[in-house]
Amino acid sequence: METYEITNQLLFDDIIAIIKLKKQLKLSTLVKKKITTCRDYLDKKMSGNDVVIYGINTGFGSLCNTKISNEDLEKLQQNLLLSHACGTGEKVNREIVKLMLLLKIQSLSYGISGVQLQTVERLVEFFNFDILPVVYDQGSLGASGDLAPLAHLCLPLLGLGEVWSNSNGQWAIISGAEALQKHNLQPIKLQSKEGLALINGTQFMAAYGVACLLYAQRLSLWADKISSISIDAFDCRTEPFHPALHLIRHHKGQVQTAQEILACLQDSQIAKQKKEQVQDPYSFRCIPQVHGASKDAMDYVINVFTTEINSVTDNPNIFPDLDLIISGGNFHGQTLALSLDFLAIACAELGNISERRTFQLISGQRGLPAFLVSNPGLNSGLMIPQYTAASIVSQNKQLCSPASVDSIVSSNGQEDHVSMGANAATKCLRVINNLEKILAIELLNASQALEFRRPLKTSPYLEGFIADYRKVVPFISEDRALYIDIENSISFLRTENLIKEA
Repeated sequence: METYEITNQLLFDDIIAIIKLKKQLKLSTLVKKKITTCRDYLDKKMSGNDVVIYGINTGFGSLCNTKISNEDLEKLQQNLLLSHACGTGEKVNREIVKLMLLLKIQSLSYGISGVQLQTVERLVEFFNFDILPVVYDQGSLGASGDLAPLAHLCLPLLGLGEVWSNSNGQWAIISGAEALQKHNLQPIKLQSKEGLALINGTQFMAAYGVACLLYAQRLSLWADKISSISIDAFDCRTEPFHPALHLIRHHKGQVQTAQEILACLQDSQIAKQKKEQVQDPYSFRCIPQVHGASKDAMDYVINVFTTEINSVTDNPNIFPDLDLIISGGNFHGQTLALSLDFLAIACAELGNISERRTFQLISGQRGLPAFLVSNPGLNSGLMIPQYTAASIVSQNKQLCSPASVDSIVSSNGQEDHVSMGANAATKCLRVINNLEKILAIELLNASQALEFRRPLKTSPYLEGFIADYRKVVPFISEDRALYIDIENSISFLRTENLIKEA
């Protein structure tokens, strides 16, 4: 099994490789040295020193002025995890939990957080052994970091909480104590500062953000390909995708989208035939401008999250070389909240314009039968899938109300501005899940409409694509239960390889 060594920088391509190839993690020699040096410095600083340092020998939040005796420091950190593990809602997807582990390990690897090497190595073992703590998707304000979800993530280090465990391909929830026993591991005894280092960070928001970005980029590619089918299905002109038109505006995403559309439609008989209409509706003609804007938004969000996952986001931070321990606010998720709201809007717009294309396809224009079925009237055809898409688009608009403009006072007024980045994260994922459904419905309609253009064919690339799709969703000759076709279309988007020879 391949191994990925945690060093200084974690890139999106690294994450993709780690997850896709199921790589094991290990800490580099340099990382181990940094972690150990920081911990040794903190132990020496605390030895015989009566100085009060927030989170190390004080209470937390509004209890920051309460001094804790040295003999109670281990109990303080354990109590912190116990008291903050109060999440609720749905259980977080296991893949996202695994990303949380990876990103928490990365953040602790810089040797700024004061944790024991043993603690970080245990997180690595959790990742490698697929010991995935049960985490809930509600409870974080996005500052002081993702306290509740990270407390659930780290409770099993102490033999507490619950985890997902995989036995012979079967996942089951067991206690943290059972999981440690199963792998012959002893509970970690937390030292000063460690509990706070574990739960004071942005890894819940960041893990959701990474998952959302990878998902959104894939659906962005699907949006281009499916819209290409719709273009030919609606007998549209190709001039709006000419390179000269986009080079005079030269937004990267716009240029890229136009190139992708023309590549998909290369050698299409339908595209080459003479057109009666002078112009096409915006939902076809402006695909590069709309899809491209969403691509550019994703590029911005990727830059934000690449910075975040390579940052230290707990508090306080320890700088042995400077002989400083500084309490600040790197746990605040505002930059992530804003970016996640932006990503949700970008994805919602891909769905918004997709549903408009579906609406046009079923309208009975340009030689297509109403609702894309023979004998309309007796058959309702694809009338109602458009309702479904419209309903989902409307829900996405509601979900795109920004979480980042909200705040609520907590911790007795000490934490008086929070990011709500965790809510931005969870609703962003809902928007993207909805986008997948909307695109699947467009694919159902566009592929159906294309059949009414026969004997003319679309491009060889798209003909091959449609042939694969027809294996799971046959042509609709008369009414049938269309929820099955929608579900099969969604499954097709999840399993079909986007990169294939034309």
